[in-house]
Amino acid sequence: MEISESPLAEAGRRFFSPENAKKWIELLRPGFHLREQNEGEPLVGYLGGEPLLPADVPWPEWEGHGPLSFIAAVDCGEIPVQELDIPVPSDGMLLFFYFNGVGDDAVQYLDPDTITGGTRVVYVPEGTENVAQRPAPEGLEAFPRIMLTGELIATAPDNENAALVAAFGEAGDDPAADDDYTEYPTVGDADGDGFYDALTSFRRDHSPHHRVGGYALPKAGSVTKEAAHAVAPGDDDAAKTRRRELLDELVMLLQVDSDGRAAMEWGDTGRLYWLIRREDLAAGDFAKATFTWQSE
Repeated sequence: MEISESPLAEAGRRFFSPENAKKWIELLRPGFHLREQNEGEPLVGYLGGEPLLPADVPWPEWEGHGPLSFIAAVDCGEIPVQELDIPVPSDGMLLFFYFNGVGDDAVQYLDPDTITGGTRVVYVPEGTENVAQRPAPEGLEAFPRIMLTGELIATAPDNENAALVAAFGEAGDDPAADDDYTEYPTVGDADGDGFYDALTSFRRDHSPHHRVGGYALPKAGSVTKEAAHAVAPGDDDAAKTRRRELLDELVMLLQVDSDGRAAMEWGDTGRLYWLIRREDLAAGDFAKATFTWQSE
């Protein structure tokens, strides 16, 4: 897939000035959209069911709360990692777990302690011995399994994304500020309507929005800024400086949408997001992955 030939790039050329279209296309990033597998298509992962775990890897638990639910598996060897702009492993399986609780027994999206306990990313390298399907612990009901294939797509930054604010914001806008927001650089109201129609149509064609890499598709504000707060909480200058740095360092590893076929409903049609520093991803240090979730 060529970013410059994607529908999102074409929308920029159609509705933006030539200068802004060029900047817009340069901001687009590749993502790997995961969708239900049809007959004859390659299997690249699955939602729900039983994960393939090595015998010596315990089922992830959150101390004081209970076992985490298995959410998704991705076969890195079936992903065109060379086409993505994040250093996903070239083989092996990535398994994602999340504590699907409510109230006090829920993962709080800005609380690093609940994120550390209530979510987990497990990497199983290719060739690992004694790997087998593991049923969920007693008392935990598995989500229905949905087999997934995938395709490369272009992804676009949201209106609060720091890169978009830096490229198209007003003078004095702070790309790292939690509440900075900029309009997409359309030309006139009529053209603006046309661009948003094109953007909405593209997103509708790729729903539910399960994906590896690319930009996160938020439900309520910048996902990366939320993740930066979880990694570097606090109001002191050091924490604020660290969050600015993290906006460049954090990349989205996996996004899992609400999906009725898998009986997955994250709040009110919400989404789960796992992010990780690019450096930690390249090193395979998935224990340093962070997490946030959003709902309408």
